[in-house]
Amino acid sequence: WNIINKNMDPIGDMMNRIKNASLQKKESVVFPYSKLKLAILDVLFKNGYVASFGKKGKKIVKFIEVVLAYEDGMPKVNGVERVSKSSKRVYNKTKDIRKVKSGLGLLILSTPKGIMTDKGAREANVGGEALFKIW
Repeated sequence: WNIINKNMDPIGDMMNRIKNASLQKKESVVFPYSKLKLAILDVLFKNGYVASFGKKGKKIVKFIEVVLAYEDGMPKVNGVERVSKSSKRVYNKTKDIRKVKSGLGLLILSTPKGIMTDKGAREANVGGEALFKIW
């Protein structure tokens, strides 16, 4: 599998790779590097959706390796839904941010204060672009 993929939606591609690898019980998954992806992975790591992640490679060819998280043999990531796409951006005000799966999932937002979860955005009283839901 070639990790260099000229995908139009790099965040959607990353999330689908994580979901598919989790459902196939893979140990880790790799994809092309970006600072935004690292910021998103940091939030997912803090919320227990990935076990660890790291930047690999040098200079031009950099990629991210993510070690997937499991609980009692079951993947922590069971589903992902892209909210804001390149064709249709979705922005939420603080009061419009809703819980995902009755609080069992997360909504990841890109806010002026950085990448954060729905709960963090409500606490910080900021809105932003809703990137995706994960559960």
